[in-house]
Amino acid sequence: MRASAESVRAQILAILGAWGMPEDLAAETAEVMLDTDLAGVDSHGIGMLASYEGMRHAGQVKLDSRPRIERDSGAVALVDGGAGLGHPAASFAMRLAIQRAKRHGIGAVAVRNSHHFGAAGWYVKLAAKNGCLGLVTSGTRTMAMVPTHGAVPVLGTNPIAFAAPGQRQPPVLLDMATTTAAANKVRAKALRNRPIPAGWVMDGAGQPVTDGAAAVAQVFEKPEGGLSPVGGTPDMASHKGYGLALMAHILGATLSGASFSPIRVRTQRPEDPDDIGHFMLAIDPAAFRPQGDFEQDLDQVVDVLRATPAADPAQPVLVPGDPERAEHAERSAHGIPIPAGLEAQIRAIADRANVPFLLTDA
Repeated sequence: MRASAESVRAQILAILGAWGMPEDLAAETAEVMLDTDLAGVDSHGIGMLASYEGMRHAGQVKLDSRPRIERDSGAVALVDGGAGLGHPAASFAMRLAIQRAKRHGIGAVAVRNSHHFGAAGWYVKLAAKNGCLGLVTSGTRTMAMVPTHGAVPVLGTNPIAFAAPGQRQPPVLLDMATTTAAANKVRAKALRNRPIPAGWVMDGAGQPVTDGAAAVAQVFEKPEGGLSPVGGTPDMASHKGYGLALMAHILGATLSGASFSPIRVRTQRPEDPDDIGHFMLAIDPAAFRPQGDFEQDLDQVVDVLRATPAADPAQPVLVPGDPERAEHAERSAHGIPIPAGLEAQIRAIADRANVPFLLTDA
């Protein structure tokens, strides 16, 4: 199936509404999830409903809670996510950071007591749409990354996202996990019966795991092994990915007082919230330079990058954000691929929520 964007939105809204999420919070969440699917980030869109259903049944997530400002210091604020889904809390925080950046030149907002917030890139894209540079990092729920020279996972995928607005050119948009691949990308490949590239997942002895089901088990079920940091191996500078993940955690969680998974799980009960933290930074370039000068210079940087001679003419030099924009256009026109395994999952979730199955071909 290649589901139409509107049917994906309708399906997400129907399920979230049946679960008791207020209409405005559900609309915000569905917007982030749909845009993520359209951009080709299949690991963080409608496929996350199964995980959210599990959190709801455990009593971990409060779908009707609203984020609120807990501390306010002008350009800086702390937001309490209320143990709700992360999408509304993170959206609220980034919009707050943008407001403060327009007033002070910079806005920094940390979030605590949140949950999974989807793709970090959506929030920096929001900053760029409003004329700001954006930076986002986050803590994580899952212990998935094995640090350089380690045998067991300690950190998560700890994303880093950055966006900068141009004038002629679309925004530069970087959204990356600090692991070689995101944990849910491993799950997404397994759902599609595709092998896992060597180097994404390692066992406890440091050997690659390439079978989809075995890789999912290694990342999500086994106490040893897991995802490699960006770089893959010590010889390929995995310490850089490890260091970036630690930076992302410190900004995304330690700064706000949110949890660190290896410590949280010592006492966490199944019904306890994950207390995930996020960090949102917005910068107004007009605070540094005359209006429009930054954007014009960034356009020139992008022009040079796009004009770089390619080693293979069939693979031109791209700018961060190009693949997602191309995928967004293609999927908007032809639908979002829904593999059979995911379709079955969504049908079952909809049935349990007593709502119709709404996905239809584009």
